[in-house]
Parts: sequence; structure tokens; C-alpha cells
Amino acid sequence: MSLQRFFLVLAGRWKLVVGVLLSVMLLTLAANILLPRKYVAESAVVVDSRPADPVLGGVQPVTAASAIMSTQVDIILSDRVAQRAVALLKLDQEPELRRQWVDQTNGRGSLLAWLAAPMKLHLKVMPTHESNVISIVYTARDPQTAAAVANAFAQAYIDTNLELKVGSASQYSQWFGNRTKSFRDKLETAQQQLSAYQQSHRIVVADEKLDVETARLTELSSQLVDVQGQRAVTRGRHSQAGSADILPEVVSNGLIQSLKARLADLEAQRLQLALRLRETHPEYIDMATRVASLRAEIDRETGRIAGSLGSADRVNASREADIGGALNAQKQKVLALRAERDSVAVLQRDVESAQRDYDMVTQRLAQTSLESQMPQTNVAMLTVATEPSTASSPKILLNTALSFVFGGFLGMGLALLLEHLNRRLRSARELPELLNVPVLAVLPRNRQLRRLFAPIEVTADQFDRLLDNSPGAQARRLTARSV
Repeated sequence: MSLQRFFLVLAGRWKLVVGVLLSVMLLTLAANILLPRKYVAESAVVVDSRPADPVLGGVQPVTAASAIMSTQVDIILSDRVAQRAVALLKLDQEPELRRQWVDQTNGRGSLLAWLAAPMKLHLKVMPTHESNVISIVYTARDPQTAAAVANAFAQAYIDTNLELKVGSASQYSQWFGNRTKSFRDKLETAQQQLSAYQQSHRIVVADEKLDVETARLTELSSQLVDVQGQRAVTRGRHSQAGSADILPEVVSNGLIQSLKARLADLEAQRLQLALRLRETHPEYIDMATRVASLRAEIDRETGRIAGSLGSADRVNASREADIGGALNAQKQKVLALRAERDSVAVLQRDVESAQRDYDMVTQRLAQTSLESQMPQTNVAMLTVATEPSTASSPKILLNTALSFVFGGFLGMGLALLLEHLNRRLRSARELPELLNVPVLAVLPRNRQLRRLFAPIEVTADQFDRLLDNSPGAQARRLTARSV
């Protein structure tokens, strides 16, 4: 359909279009008058997604903002918040509402839940995009109710959030309180075991005593090594007692050396006497006696020195045995002290572990106790809802404009539909398209001429026969019109 024909169809059926348009506008006007007025009130709260710890002062771990806001929206839309809002508005104290509840439910169930259910249908919670602000919107038939309910839901949400936080902290505080007693008993038991062990073994300072005994053990070990070295020397010299002349003690002894020097002189004199005298000569015999006596004295002195080496070896052996026994006893003592120290260390570690557990639980108990008493939360009222001055619905201007647009399109649609069902000639240009007949002339828009040439209603077949058989067909053809 061309644009010209579209406008010709609308011009030809303008009454239908105007009638439909007026009907739709009248219906819309009636609806605007009959529909009840609705008022919308909006309050806003702000949620701190990274609240500081009120007890420790640090910032809590970061959580996804979308998850936090979704959780807060679910809390606002929960039955718990709705019932608290009903309680804040004191609707459960209204006799009329209580009577309606009894009539409908026969007193079964909760009055707060029954009153909160319809209120949630008119509530909208809208988190602001990329913000921590949540808008609470409530729709009611009067402005006072809308503002009061919106503020009640905001306050109920804040109270519920605080109650959840304080309730959780109270449960933790109670649990930590119970655990504190058990950890205190465990610490006392560990301390008693340590004290009893120290008293039974007479341990004052285990580490200092062990250090002293370890030092003694080290000293005895050093003495034993020295004595063993000395005994090895004396044992070697004592083993050389058969050839005492080569002993260092004998070689270095001054008396023996002087006796040997005298013996050498006497031997020289005896040899000279042997050259001059016989062995039976009294002077030679006297000299031989003196030599033998000097030899005997040297042998006695050498034997004494050799005997002293045996005594030194026996003394060193005795000292080695005594120090070895003392060393073994000291080792046993040190091992016993180490075993006692290990036992004390185990008991002391038990005491330290119990002390750490007790301190940690006590600290957490103090923190949770403070948190359970904190009257603050991470939610605050940002905007208080006020009574709206105008109704949000019905919107008369918008509805009227929409009815005008909708009515106009509906009227035009009906006109086009009727035109499709009952096609009419709207201009001379349509004759060649519909009847395949050329247009010879078009009559002017003159009312008198139009009365003279009244239109004749014929069908397409009749029109073709008139063209073929009638002598005045050419004149009639100029004014024929199909309706």
C-alpha cells in the first residue's frame, strides 16, 4: 500500500478512526477516575562492605560487593524483617486486624506472619548500581502509610542486622566461656603434674644442675685421658726395667753417674794393680773389694729407680681405675639428669601448650563479649522516607498520551482492516490497477456537476459489458465508481 492510498483510506474512514480514538480515551479517562490512587515512598540505607573491627580496630577481609548486596537484599525481603516491621508499626495491636485474622485463619498461625505477607507484595528493594546504597520502596493507597511502612522496613532491617551480629557474637561468647573453664582445668592439671614431678625428684633448676654435672663429666673425661697417657708412659718404662741401664731416669741420675765415674777410676786403678801385683795381693784384693762394693751400690740405686717406675705404673693404674669408675658413675648421673630434664621438659611443654590455649580462648572470649555488647552495625539509615505529595498512579497525563497513541493506532488498524475486507476506489490512479481500464478524464470537484453525474454502482463484469454494448458507455465510464 502506497502512502497516498494510506491517507486516502484514513480520509475515507475518518469517522471510524476518530470514534475508536475517542472511545479509548474515554475508557482511559474513566479508568483514571475509578482506579484508586497509589503513593510511593522511598527510604535508603547504606551498607559498609568493609567494616572495621570494633574490637581489634583492623579492617575485615574484603568480600565481593555483589555477594554482600545480594545478601542484604535477601535479608530485607525476609519474613523476619517484615514481621519486625509489623511489630514496629504496632499493626498486631489493631483490634480490627486481629478480628480479620481470626475470621480468616480461625486463630491458627502467627498474626505477625499473616500481616507481613501482603505487605511484602507492595515492597521493592533496589540496590544501587556500583554502590552500597539500597533503596526500600513501598507502595500504598495513602501517603502516610507508604512513608511509615518504608521507614519501618528500613529500621527493621537495621535492627535485624544488629540482632544477627550480636546474636552470633553472643553464641560465640557463650561457647568460648564454656571452653575457658575446660582449658583452665587442663592448665591447672598440667601445672600440678609438673610441680609434683619436681618435688618427687627434688628438682629446683634442672638445666643448671645438668650443666654442672656435665662439666664434671667433661673434667673426669679429661683426667682419665691424662692418666691413661701417663700410665702408657710408665708401663713402657716399666717394661724396660730388665735393661735398667738404658732407662732415661737412670741415665739422667746424677748419683749413678758419679758412682759410675768412681767405678771407672777404681777399675782403672785395679787394672794398673793387676799389672804390678798378683790377684792374691792384699792391695789388689782391697781394690777389687772396693770395685765390687761400688758396683753393688750402682745396682742398688738402679734397682731402686726401676722399682720406682713400677710403683708409678701401679699408681697410674689405680688412678685410671678410680677415675674410670667415677666417670661411669658420672655418666649414669648425667643420663639420669637428662631423663629427668626430658620428663620435666615434656611436662613443661604441656603446661605451656595449656597456657597458650587458655590465653587464646580467654582473648577470644573477651573479644566476643565486647562484640556481643556493641550496639553498632555496618548498616546506617541514609534517607528517611517522607510522605509523597502526589500519587504515583494512575498517571493521568501519561495514560492520556498513551491512550491517544493507542487509540489512534487501533482506529487506523481497524480502518485498514475494513478496507482490506471491502476494497473501494479512492482515486483515479487505482482504475488501471483494479480494472485494467485507462483513465480518459477526471471530473472537477464541483458539487453541481457531481449531482448531474451521479455515480452508478456496478460490478466489474457489468462495467465491462456496458463498455462493450452501451452507446453512451464512454460518458458513463468517466464517472463510474465502485463502492
